[in-house]
Amino acid sequence: MPARKFRYLLFLAAAAAFLTTSCNTVKHFLSKDLEEEDFSVGELYVDEYVKEVPFVPTPSAEAKERGRVNALGIEIADGDNQQLYQAIQAWMGTPYLYGGTDKNGVDCSAFVGNIYLEVYQKRLHRVANDIQQDVTLISKSELQEGDIVFFTNSKGRVSHVGIYLKDGMFAHSSTSRGVIISKLDDGYWSKHFYKGGRP
Repeated sequence: MPARKFRYLLFLAAAAAFLTTSCNTVKHFLSKDLEEEDFSVGELYVDEYVKEVPFVPTPSAEAKERGRVNALGIEIADGDNQQLYQAIQAWMGTPYLYGGTDKNGVDCSAFVGNIYLEVYQKRLHRVANDIQQDVTLISKSELQEGDIVFFTNSKGRVSHVGIYLKDGMFAHSSTSRGVIISKLDDGYWSKHFYKGGRP
């Protein structure tokens, strides 16, 4: 075999080995990085990507007549935290962005963190799983307005968070629709609900 051809084949073999190693290194890095945040690479579109239709509250005619409906379409009572609802309204429709922290794009933990900082002046951990350290865990039956709701992925690890409102509704940054309102008793959320959390 001519030396030139041999060198060419050797170069191709080395390049292939480098690319394979590089791809594996990148995959390993991304997997490690994402596992430390909300998702693992292999589950991002399998377990955590939830294609859903946002829940639309339907207040009663009486509540509408009396002006007892907020901008989210939720019936309001005297004891409701209007600042919480106003803060959430300002984020509605913000697209989901993994790692995003502002109204150009926000992930679930950053959305909850921003609302908590604005409404309650409380700084939370940045990662969904770590926010458990900031709260006392409670059951679904104990949930009250403003509590944090935690959801797990197929491995049983907390991978998503939202803010409980009332009547089974919660606000969150969903992977498919951005900041929306959903119901705890809907399919995916009912199956993957873990605990509530109260600071």
